[in-house]
Amino acid sequence: MIKPQLKQYFKALPIVVAFVFFLLSCSNDNTTETETDVDPDISVDEVVFEENFLLSEDKNFINFVLSEADYNKFIEGEGDFNKVSKKVYEYLNDDFDFIFILSVEAEQPDGLYFGISRKIKNDVEGIGSSIYDNTTTYGSGGTLKSIIHLARTEYIRNGPFLHEIMHYWGNQGFIPTTVGGHWGYSSVGGQLGGFDELVDLGNNSYQGMLNGQDSFGTFANGGNTLAYGNLELYLMGLIPANELEPIQVAENPESTGSGTFTADNIKTYTAADLIAQHGARVPEEKDAQKAFKGVTVVISTSKLSEEEAKSISVNLDNFSRNGATDQSWGSFFNFWKATGERATISMNITEENIK
Repeated sequence: MIKPQLKQYFKALPIVVAFVFFLLSCSNDNTTETETDVDPDISVDEVVFEENFLLSEDKNFINFVLSEADYNKFIEGEGDFNKVSKKVYEYLNDDFDFIFILSVEAEQPDGLYFGISRKIKNDVEGIGSSIYDNTTTYGSGGTLKSIIHLARTEYIRNGPFLHEIMHYWGNQGFIPTTVGGHWGYSSVGGQLGGFDELVDLGNNSYQGMLNGQDSFGTFANGGNTLAYGNLELYLMGLIPANELEPIQVAENPESTGSGTFTADNIKTYTAADLIAQHGARVPEEKDAQKAFKGVTVVISTSKLSEEEAKSISVNLDNFSRNGATDQSWGSFFNFWKATGERATISMNITEENIK
C-alpha cells in the first residue's frame, strides 16, 4: 500500500515511489440486491446487469454506481470490499484471480493510500506464506486470489497497479525486512522496493543504487516504470529456482539520505539458503500459472461519462496487452512486459464469464 505523505516519490524514475502495505478489516454487506436473469443465448453486447451495475462498452470493466456514503468509505480507507465482490458474483462466474476496484478521484485523497491489496487466499508453497482460503467470505468459490483498490483510475498506467498485484506473492516473510510487506534495504530491486547495486562507503555506510541512479525505494520503485525483479519473478512462478539470484539484505539499516544508509552487516542469501528455509516453490515454474484473469470495477457516485469510460478502457487494454503498449503509455510497463513476456493478464468480460 502507498502512503500519501510519500507521494514525492511517486513519479517516473529516477524519482522513487514509496508505498506502505497493510491489511484492512472487511465490512459486512447488509445490502440486499436483486439479481437480473441473463438469457444464456444473449450476446455480451446486449447484457445489462442493472441500473447501477453497468458493463462498459468495451467489455473490460464494470461501472458500479454507489451511494455517496458507500463511495466515501473507500476514500476514507474503510471501503466495503465484500459489497463489491459479492455484487460481481451475482452476475459473473467465479473465473477471476483478481478483483480490481478503482475510485474516480481527480486528485490523490489526503490521508488515503495510493493502492492496497487484500490477499484472499494462498495455495502456493515455498513463498513465505502459510496456506489458507478465505474466498467464501467474498463470494468466490475458490478462484479469487486478491482484491485490490486503487484511489484513482490513472494508477492503471502510472502505478501502483503492478506493485499491488505483486503483493499477492511477496513479501510475506520470504526475506527479512524492516519495511513490513516490502523488500526494504535489500538487493531485490523490484516493484516492492530494494536496490540493484550496493556501494560500500566504509564505516558500515552504504549507497544503494537502482538502474544506475543514486537512490532506491524501500517500499517501491518508480511505479509502473519498473519491471518485476528477479526474486519477484521467482515468487510468481515465472522463473525456475536455478535462475534465482543471491539476495543481499542489510541488517539493522538506518537511512542517512537519498539511497544512503548505515547497517550492522550486509548478509547474502543464496537461492539454496532461501529454499532450505522456506521449501521449494510448489507448484514450480514449469507448472505454475502463467495466464491470469482480472475483473475491474470502477466505483463512482454517478454513471461515468463516455470520455471517462473510454480513457479507463484504453488504459486497461494497454495494461493487459500481450504486446507493446501504445504511445500514450510512454515508458510505463504493462503486465506482460513487466514479467519479461512470461505471463499475461486478461481484463475482458466475455459471454462465458456471465451467469
